Amino acid sequence: MEKIASFTVDHLTLLRGIYVSRTDQTESGDILTTFDIRMTEPNRQAPLSGATLHTIEHLAATFLRNHPQWKERIVYWGPMGCRTGNYLIVNGAFTSAQILPLIRETFEFIADYNGEIPGATPRDCGNYSYMDLPDARKEARRYLDEVLTCPTEANLNYPG
Repeated sequence: MEKIASFTVDHLTLLRGIYVSRTDQTESGDILTTFDIRMTEPNRQAPLSGATLHTIEHLAATFLRNHPQWKERIVYWGPMGCRTGNYLIVNGAFTSAQILPLIRETFEFIADYNGEIPGATPRDCGNYSYMDLPDARKEARRYLDEVLTCPTEANLNYPG
């Protein structure tokens, strides 16, 4: 079997950032862009806890699917199995730089969020109690302050 594209990225040098993971064209001609929203450095920094990542998933998905300018383009937001970040799939061809303002807004929302976590009820979620809002807020703020505020080309383009 051929390696899939995401397994060909050099995770030994990958930094935290926003990367275009892939672009795909559907049978109807739509372009879908998948973004790698990398919050920790793979194999060099601790992964996010499952509860933290689950909380980020609920908050980011809710924010993005309600965003006045982007909600019609949002296809998916979900965690990576390695717990180092998330995937965002949007309808349209976009670069990391073009999506950066939306990702900043999303993580500002998470970092400042107070209240009930959307969808965190037994009726709405298969593991509703597996949440950690304080840590999600802390990790969102760290990602904002250390990466999203002033990203370099290395935070927006996969290593060569």
